[in-house]
Amino acid sequence: MLKISDDMWDWLSLEWFSYGTLRSFDWVYPLVLYALPVIPLLFLIKGLLRLKSRNKLDIAMFEGKVKWQWTSLLRFVPDVVYILFVMLVLVALARPQRINEQVEQTAEGIDIVLVLDVSGSMELQDIQPNRLEAAKEVAINFIDGRVEDRIGVVVFAGDAYSLAPLTTDYQLLRESIGSIEFGMIPNDGTAIGSALAVAINRMRDSPAKTKVAILISDGENTAGSLDPKMAARLAFGHQIKIYTIGIGKDGLVPHDVDATGKTLLVETQLDEKSLREIASTGEGRFFRADSREGLQDVFKAIDQYEKTEVTEKRFRDARDYYQVYLKWALLLLVAWMLLKNTFITNVLED
Repeated sequence: MLKISDDMWDWLSLEWFSYGTLRSFDWVYPLVLYALPVIPLLFLIKGLLRLKSRNKLDIAMFEGKVKWQWTSLLRFVPDVVYILFVMLVLVALARPQRINEQVEQTAEGIDIVLVLDVSGSMELQDIQPNRLEAAKEVAINFIDGRVEDRIGVVVFAGDAYSLAPLTTDYQLLRESIGSIEFGMIPNDGTAIGSALAVAINRMRDSPAKTKVAILISDGENTAGSLDPKMAARLAFGHQIKIYTIGIGKDGLVPHDVDATGKTLLVETQLDEKSLREIASTGEGRFFRADSREGLQDVFKAIDQYEKTEVTEKRFRDARDYYQVYLKWALLLLVAWMLLKNTFITNVLED
């Protein structure tokens, strides 16, 4: 493809007729190009009709053979030049362009803090491979679908810590969530109130119009110094919406496999009532997810509820190149007129 510069003689380059250059154009009137193969055909038909209608003269000629000369082909040169002239005019009429389009996306993002339970009960395997790994995978997928939102991560067990601050560096967030593992918080338990307090502390001074905390847990509050319901009221006071997700099944669920290969079962019960109250106080919603697919559906629902409006602006810079082919056409027209006079005829006779 030809690289265009501002040199006034660039149009003389034969690269304008290369396949790569012609293919790189956007054609305003592409239907005109379908007439290109018709032009030589019309001139061929015209030549045959002229040959048949030519008057024959009865002239006595000496017997002998007329030897063919390659120079006799020169009489077709003016017609070929004229055909090329007409075809170039059609190319110019098709109006070749190159369009440089830029898309600018702007969004007024929202603040979201993922509050993830990493206590020992998240190791249960009713959701494969376990509750924590399933939650991590779905959380990463959720992050991949956001645009211009600041997202932070809080992890909790017996204590609560901020793992990642509010940021739009989604690669950092993916790496942070991927690094979550059991035992990263030595003190086991479920400090839901403390975890919400850390999330609130991250967002309370944020200028964002919408602030959301998404709590993922499978147990009841058993640790920490702050009651979860009080934390939910604090969130409401700072205009932070809380979505709660109760993960896992109730009853006997698989926990591990012993040395004999037997699956160990443990009794588990979700404190659904407390999670519902937290969501209600925080003006959010409670969801129950007892499978990987259910957990994915929950995050999809939240993604729709808290959708960031993205404004898209398109800037199109169109540059015309029809004048290049028009100049070539004019050059061939001048050449045709000169050739017609050279071959002992008059341009006005055709």
